[in-house]
Amino acid sequence: MRVILLGNAGAGKSTLARKLIAKQPAARLSLDQVAFQGGIERRALQESFEEVKRWIADNENWVIEGCYADIIEPVLPFCEELIFLNPGVETCIAHCLSRPWEPEKFSSRQAQDENLDNLIRWVGAYETRADEYGLRRHRALYASFRGKKRELTHPGDYASV
Repeated sequence: MRVILLGNAGAGKSTLARKLIAKQPAARLSLDQVAFQGGIERRALQESFEEVKRWIADNENWVIEGCYADIIEPVLPFCEELIFLNPGVETCIAHCLSRPWEPEKFSSRQAQDENLDNLIRWVGAYETRADEYGLRRHRALYASFRGKKRELTHPGDYASV
């Protein structure tokens, strides 16, 4: 299994990644781990890409998940399936509001909660953003991929994966 999960924050990528790995053991990489160099500063794209390539080389079976079309695009040739999670902005916001503390991203629940308003605004702009995190770029990346792919528009559909 070599799967890439693409979608907005709150789309359910991490949850689906855990479900896939429970069915078939595989390594998991959240692109948040390679996109930033501490805090909110993005790493150079080439650095992120090289780190993902090394990680892929070290793992036979894997799931990569993220919203970073600029990192995903060059690693698409390595995947067997692209799954685009696109449940709508309202669902993504609801998921963000109910997500548990993510210790790999925040030092405390309080720190995570202090970022929640920014996250909700960012997630809410998904359909209008023109950057690598937005719907337009995700849809173009999905359309360009010639391998096995699926777009899931409802979290209830995730169980079929």
